[in-house]
Amino acid sequence: MLPEFTPVNNLTTQMAQQEIATLQKRLTDYGVAYYEEDAPLVEDYIYDAFYARLVLLEAQFPQFVTPDSPTQNVGGAKVKSGLAKVVHPAPMLSLGDVFSLEELQEWDERTTKTLGFQSEYNLELKIDGLAVALTYVDGKLVQASTRGNGSIGEDVTANVKTIRSIPQTLTEPITIEVRGEIYMPKSSFATLNKQREADGLEPFANPRNAAAGSLRQLNVAITKKRELSAFVYYTADPDAIGVTTQSGALERFAALGLPTDDHNRVIAKMADIDAYIAEYTSQRERLAYGIDGVVVKVNHLDNQLDLGHTVKIPRWAIAYKFPPEEALTVVLDIEWTVGRTGAVTPTAVMDPVQLAGTTVQRASLHNPDYLNAKDIRIGDTVTLHKAGDIIPEIGQVLLAERPANNQVYDIPTFCPACHSELVHLDGEVALRCINPFCVAQIQEKLTHFASRNAMNIDGMGPRVVSQLLKANYIQDVASIYRLQETQLLSLDKFKEKSVTNLLSAITTSKSNSLERLLFGLGIRMVGAKAARLIAEKFKTLQAIADASVIDIASIAGIGETIALSVVQYFKTPEAKQLLIELREAGVNQTYLSDVIVDETSFFYGKKIVLTGKLEKGSRTEATKWLQDHGAQVTGSVSAKTDLLIAGEDAGSKLDKANALGVTVWDEQAFIEAQAKEGTDK
Repeated sequence: MLPEFTPVNNLTTQMAQQEIATLQKRLTDYGVAYYEEDAPLVEDYIYDAFYARLVLLEAQFPQFVTPDSPTQNVGGAKVKSGLAKVVHPAPMLSLGDVFSLEELQEWDERTTKTLGFQSEYNLELKIDGLAVALTYVDGKLVQASTRGNGSIGEDVTANVKTIRSIPQTLTEPITIEVRGEIYMPKSSFATLNKQREADGLEPFANPRNAAAGSLRQLNVAITKKRELSAFVYYTADPDAIGVTTQSGALERFAALGLPTDDHNRVIAKMADIDAYIAEYTSQRERLAYGIDGVVVKVNHLDNQLDLGHTVKIPRWAIAYKFPPEEALTVVLDIEWTVGRTGAVTPTAVMDPVQLAGTTVQRASLHNPDYLNAKDIRIGDTVTLHKAGDIIPEIGQVLLAERPANNQVYDIPTFCPACHSELVHLDGEVALRCINPFCVAQIQEKLTHFASRNAMNIDGMGPRVVSQLLKANYIQDVASIYRLQETQLLSLDKFKEKSVTNLLSAITTSKSNSLERLLFGLGIRMVGAKAARLIAEKFKTLQAIADASVIDIASIAGIGETIALSVVQYFKTPEAKQLLIELREAGVNQTYLSDVIVDETSFFYGKKIVLTGKLEKGSRTEATKWLQDHGAQVTGSVSAKTDLLIAGEDAGSKLDKANALGVTVWDEQAFIEAQAKEGTDK
C-alpha cells in the first residue's frame, strides 16, 4: 500500500532532503530487482507512484538531485550479468509516464506550445516486455543487445537468433539498427509457469520478467524453449529506410520482414485518443500478449527532432499507463504459512476472480499488523487489484457489504505447523514460531540451503525436499550429504538419471566456497552479500563461529544487528553439532578466494566444466581462476552447462556437450579469454 505523502508545500528543506534520499534508495533497490534480477519487489503502480513523487520533489528542491538518482538514469543502474557488454551508438531512452487523461492533455499542450502548432500523433500499444536493439549489416542480423543502463547493454545475439519472429535476413540488403520489444506471449507464459511449478521451481511473477529472464539466459537452448516473440517500433536512422513519419517507419519495418504490431493508429488531435484507449482497455485481456498502456508519439520525425529529449526521456513521446484493474470478491478464509526464519504469514483465500487475464483467489496479507490495519474479516467483500500482472493485493473492505454478525478476526497464538506458541519479537511486525524443530521451517531452510544462490544443488527444489522429509530421509542440511541412491529411487518420479544427477549436484556442492555455505545456513539477516563479507574476513566457518559481536560488527557493511544474529546462531548446540556433521561429510568450510569477484566478468555466473589435459597449467589452477572470476565449475555436463573447456584427450564430456549444443572452447580460446580479463592464467 502507498503511504500518504505530505503536501510538498508543507515540507521543510530538511524534510524534503530526507524524503528525496529515501525515495532514491528505495527506487534504486526496486530498479535493481526489476531490471537486473528480473524479480520485481513491488507492483508497477507502486513504483510509478514513488517515482512521480521523487520527480515532483526534485523539481521543487533541485539542490538535492544527484547524478545517480533514478530520475537521471535509464533502466537499470548497472549492467552486471555474465553476458558481454555492448555500447549503444545512440542512447536507448525510456518513456515518460502519465496516469490520467488530464496529464495526457497537459503533455499535448506542452508539445503543441513548443512546436507552435498541433501535431499529428501515432498511437501504439505499450508492450509489456524487454527493450532490445537489433543491428543489421547488409541485411544480415549481426548483433542484438538489451537496453541495460541506456548507454551500455548486454549482448544477447545468440539468444535473439532463436526467436522465430525476428528475421536473421531482411528482405533488402540494408544496414540499420532498429529497436523494439521482446515479449513472452501469454500462452507461452502459462505453459512455462506450469512446468516450473511441476519441477518445484519458483514461477515467474509475470510475462515481462519471464521474457527478461529468458532473453538473458547464458544457455541458448533454454531461450529457444521459452518461445519468445518481438515487435520492432523505432530506428534512430530513418534515412536508411527513406521514411519521414513514425507510422511510415512501422510500414517500412513490416516490408523488410521485421515483426510489427499492427494496432497503431494515426490521429489528428489528442481528443481522438479517448476512443483508442477505451477500445484497447476492453480488448486488453483478449490480446495474445501483455500490454500496460498506450504510447503516444509525435508522428512526423522532423517534429520529433525539434522537440528533442532530456537525459532520460524523449519529449516527443509519452506513455499512458492503464490504471490497476480491480475486482470485487469475498474473503472465504485466512491461511497462515511458516517461512524458514519462523515468520508466520497470513494469506487471504477468496472467491476466484479474473484479473489481468488470470484467475486469482489468494492474496498475501503480509503480517498481523497489516491484517489488523485493513480490518479484514472472513466473509468481507473486498476490492482486489493486480497491477502490472504481478502481486494480487486487497485494496479495501467494503464496509457497507459486511455481514452484521461478522466478527473481528483473531490472530493465531500457536504455529499452524508444529503448534508451538507464537511470539512477537521486539521491534518486529512479524509473528514468529521459534521452535527450531518446526517441520515447516525445516522444509523452508532445506529448500533455501539447496537454492541457486546458496549451495546450488540442482534438482532439490521444494517438491523433492518435501518428499525427502516425509520419508524421513533428511532432517537437517547435513543429512543431505548422507542420502543414498536406494532412498532417492523410492521417490515419486525419480529414475536412475534423476538420482545420478541429484547425487552429482550434492557432491559438487561440497566444493563451494565458504560464503555460499554461510548464506545457505539461513542465519537471520545474513544475505548473500553479508555472507561474503564475513567469509572474506574470517576465512573459515569455525573462525566465524568463534568470533565475537565486536569482531563481526567491525566489518564494513555488517553492523551490530547482523553480528548479534550470527553470534547467537553459532552459540546454539544445534549449530555446533551441524558444523561437525558438515565437516565429517566433506563439505568445504573455507573461503576459497581472496579475490573480490568482478561481476562484469565474462565468466561471472556461468556453469563451466573442465575436461581433458591442459598443457599450459593444471585443471586445479584453471578451476581456481574461474571461481575467482565468478564461475561455478561443475563436474558433469548437462543442458544447464554454459561452457565446456576441453583439453587434450577429452572424452565423453566433450561428446555430451556437442550433443546438447553446449559451447565448447579449446585451451587456446580459454587463454585468450583470460587475457581479455586482464589476468594471466
